[in-house]
Amino acid sequence: MPSSALRVPRKDETDWSSLLAGQGYCIIPDLMPAAKVRALHADLQPRLDRTPFCEGSFYGQRTKRFGGLLKRTPHAAEFVQHPLVLDAVQTILGPFCDRIQLNLAQIIDIWPGEPEQVPHRDQDMWGGPKGEMEYLVNVIWPLSPFRRENGATVLWPGSHGRRCGEKPGRDEAVYAEMDPGSALLFLGSAMHCGGANRTQLPRTAMVVGYSLGWLKPHEAQWLVYPPDVARTFAPDLAALVGYQQHRPNLGNYEGQCPSVLLRDDVPDYLGAVDSLRDDQVKATAEYKARQMAKGPKPL
Repeated sequence: MPSSALRVPRKDETDWSSLLAGQGYCIIPDLMPAAKVRALHADLQPRLDRTPFCEGSFYGQRTKRFGGLLKRTPHAAEFVQHPLVLDAVQTILGPFCDRIQLNLAQIIDIWPGEPEQVPHRDQDMWGGPKGEMEYLVNVIWPLSPFRRENGATVLWPGSHGRRCGEKPGRDEAVYAEMDPGSALLFLGSAMHCGGANRTQLPRTAMVVGYSLGWLKPHEAQWLVYPPDVARTFAPDLAALVGYQQHRPNLGNYEGQCPSVLLRDDVPDYLGAVDSLRDDQVKATAEYKARQMAKGPKPL
């Protein structure tokens, strides 16, 4: 059986990125004031009340889920863009991409009677090679207390990275017990699952995921936040949900950055504009210079 709760270091004593990379997860205590958590929860509760239970053995049949949180409460942006979280995510994912992106922002509400979820690694939603890079960092923000009895997330320390092909033993698992205001960060290569809820009340959390900018995200961001919605976001938030290009020229609209769609006057005709990495700019410029030096070829 999983052991007791994880030891949670003090917020001011830890290099969170190193801890996250080293053991595959970390819990940052008191990262957000409890009042802000309550305000976000209050905004989302009416939709949570109306949301039906999931279907399927993975999502859970006594669990509720819904996304699109940035358009459902103005408080979500502060969580999604928390600077300490983004710094840790950028440290982990930055070596493998030009830009990070929002993978999802979702509520997960585990109700009494829900058994433990099947252990899994979130990176397995993508079919690329495993153990060579990190694809994803998830953040779980508890909206109600997380305890072993009510379905706190179960984690397998050290099951990430090059060990992602292994199946660790049950005795290696731990429970991520924490209170609202704290945040659990874990890698997409770390084995985990939702715990069983053996209490009389739901266990509620907000899950915010960040992935490599060149991946297809779990939540179809441009559908969740079409231009008329994203136009109300701050530019850096709009970029995080997909209104940005990933060099070279990936995710463009008519050859330009899709942020052009957030303008009040979107032109009918656009000219494509290169968006290349610095090494590609240098390589293409050098090649063009060599061609120019040779002069035009005769017809």
